Formats: sequence, C-alpha cells, structure tokens
Amino acid sequence: MRALSDEIRTIRDSEVFGRVATVQGLLLEVAGPVAAMSVGARLLIEGTQGRQIPVEVVGFRDERALCMPYGALEGVRMGCRAIIISEDGTVYPGDNWLGRVVNAMGEAVDGKGALAPGLRAMHLKASPPPAHRRMRVGEPIDLGVRALNTFLTCCGGQRMGIFAGSGVGKSVLLSMLARYTACDVAVIGLVGERGREVQEFLEDDLGPEGIAKSVVVVATSDEPALMRRQAAYMTLTIAEYFRDQGKNVLCLMDSVTRFAMAQREVGLSTGEPPTTKGYTPTVFSELPRLLERAGPGEEGQGSITGLFTVLVDGDDHNEPVADAVRGILDGHIVMERAIAERGRYPAINILKSVSRTMPRSVDPDYLSYVQRARRLLATYADMEELIRLGAYRAGSNPQVDEAVHFQPTLEAFLQQGKDEVTHRDEGYAQLAAILDGQVSK
Repeated sequence: MRALSDEIRTIRDSEVFGRVATVQGLLLEVAGPVAAMSVGARLLIEGTQGRQIPVEVVGFRDERALCMPYGALEGVRMGCRAIIISEDGTVYPGDNWLGRVVNAMGEAVDGKGALAPGLRAMHLKASPPPAHRRMRVGEPIDLGVRALNTFLTCCGGQRMGIFAGSGVGKSVLLSMLARYTACDVAVIGLVGERGREVQEFLEDDLGPEGIAKSVVVVATSDEPALMRRQAAYMTLTIAEYFRDQGKNVLCLMDSVTRFAMAQREVGLSTGEPPTTKGYTPTVFSELPRLLERAGPGEEGQGSITGLFTVLVDGDDHNEPVADAVRGILDGHIVMERAIAERGRYPAINILKSVSRTMPRSVDPDYLSYVQRARRLLATYADMEELIRLGAYRAGSNPQVDEAVHFQPTLEAFLQQGKDEVTHRDEGYAQLAAILDGQVSK
C-alpha cells in the first residue's frame, strides 16, 4: 500500500510540456514552462516514428532548460514535445533484485523478465547519513585475498580505492573480491565497462553462486554520459536499500574514474569552465557526495563496505581524480605495472598501499609478523637495484641479508591465482610460518 501511495502521489493531474528549441551535440534546449522544471527533473521527448527519449534537466540558460539524453537522439527535431514526467529521480528496489542484472534506470537486462518494484522509494542522489549519527567501522572482514587480508586488513563499513593503470589487473582483483568477500549482499556497479567483458564477468568471475547474492548494475562505455553517471548513483542507492535492512553490504564499483569522466561530459556540455585536465568543478563536488554514501549506517542499520577502482591516467597516481578520491576514502590499494610485468598477480605494491584502520584491525597475535614483513619488504625495495646489479656483497648488512633471504617466499606469499582463496586466519598463519623459518624458499 505504501508503494502504491507513493506512486499515486507522483501522478500529475495535468500534462505539462515544453518544446525542443535547439539540439547541439548531446545538449538539448527546451523552451516552454521552465518554471515547472528543476535541475534533475526528467522529461520525455516525443521523437518521430513514436520514439520516446528520456532526458534530464542539467541546467538553465536564457529562459530555456538544458537537457541531456539517456538514449540516442535520432528522430528528435525542433518542436518535439518535451513532457515533464518527474521532478526527481527515484527507484523502487526490492529483495527480488538479488541475482539480477539491471541497467542505470533499474530495468532488468538479463533476459529473466521484468522486475517488480519494491515497497520503498529510494532517491538516486540521496545524501549520506549525518556524520554524528553514523556508527563506527565494524570488525575486520575476510576479503579472500592474502595480500589484502594480512597487510591491508579491511573492516566492515570501510571504503578502499584500488588504484591502477589500464591492463594491470584491477578488474581481475575486483572479481576475486566479489566472489570471496564475506558479506550478506554484494552490489556491483560496472560503470563504462567494455561490452564484451560484462558477460565474461557474470559467467566466469561471479558464477552462479556469486550472482545469487549480488545485484549487478551495468552501463557500458557506448551509453550516453548520463547513463554512465546514473549507474554509479544506482549502485549506491541499491546498496543503501539493503543496508537499511540491517545487512552488511559489499559495494564494488569499476570505475570511479569513468563516473568522473561522465560528469565531466555533462559539465562541459552545460558550459562549466574546465580545470585540471579538463575536469569541471562539479566533478570534485560530486565525488565526495557519491563516495560518502558508502560506510557504516546509523544505529540499527547495516553497513556498506566500499571498494572502488580508480583508473589512473598514464600510471600517474597523482592525477586529479586519483588525488581527490585518495583524500576521500579510508585507504588505497596501489597496483603497479612493474610488478605485473614480472608476473606477480595481484600486482599490489604493499609499501605504497594503506588501510587507515591498521594496525588496530590486525589480529594482535600476528601484528608483530605483519610489521616485520613490511620492514623486510621495505629494506629489499631500498637495495633492490644494487642487489639486481650484483653490487651488494652478502654479509655487508645483516638486515639486508635477512631481507634477501625472505624475499622469494614473501613474493610467493603475495602471489595468488584468480581461482585461489585464502581466508584471513590462514593468511596470518602462512605469514607467521614463513617468518619463523618453517617455509623453505
């Protein structure tokens, strides 16, 4: 009844519409009752041959509404009617969405039939919970990846970024996390993903068991900027729905950079001034609004553990989006091309990666082992060039000798196959066995 009541309230007693005045690229200008429109309002353009194209109001100029489409603009001409269909974006997720694949509009795209709407309207651009009412992060969670469980332990409600250049293996790491992380529900957003990889991800990476406890939101790279941007909002909205039910939600998004690129397209189309690398000011205001929605909920709610990939442009980890995201999240996982090139996957640079809940989230019995292993890795990294060139003489420095001794076994420990899972306690025990000399090279 509540869902029906909400839907009845959205029904208008009259039809209000404007007309398309100009079309420039992906930007439409709509003239007419502009006072009845607001930023974020949805219009429906009636094109030729019965086509209907949904658009969103993204700004105003000279008493005209500036709109961007959710679909192709073929068939739109001057004078087409632009009917106001809603004043803001809402969606009705439900428990029956589990195991389904939806697009940025919340419509099923997996060929399993239409989705029945849920009982509660969720705003796509909802505000994060108030900071003073949020709970603290929870207990450490099992990610199933040795390198992360031991050296970058993550807690329930924490938000981590996975920073990597193209082709370094972040999507494979994300698929391992989707399959092995201990959670009640996983919500996975594929924002601007390659079309051919979607089915591979669903069938090979997630598999039937992974899909059964997941909701996957897909917007491929060929879709309009608004669809790619909304896929990110939809991902967090669905995660919030399950969080409000008291569930521990894993939210995975690939990638935040493509969300930022989509927002840049929207901003440039509406006349925003470009700043560093062409990114508009709204990109850097929308990023925290999006990412802050993940995290612990209020009392009585669950939590959203967020893992977001960031595609660093040209392997520059200080480029604008990476720098902004790193300052918002609770830790960052850095993947490096040089590590991938020597065949160690996942190509995580432990020394450059940080979890802001360490060291209090580490099992106290193994904290000393983790700290010692980090020191050994750091010592070897400092002397690596000299060791490879043969310029270091064994026996010159006991600490370097120890680092050289343990390097092969630590390197093997950090390597993990795509279909291999190591639970948190197992990872600690394996690391302790290595440093206690119980594992040979």
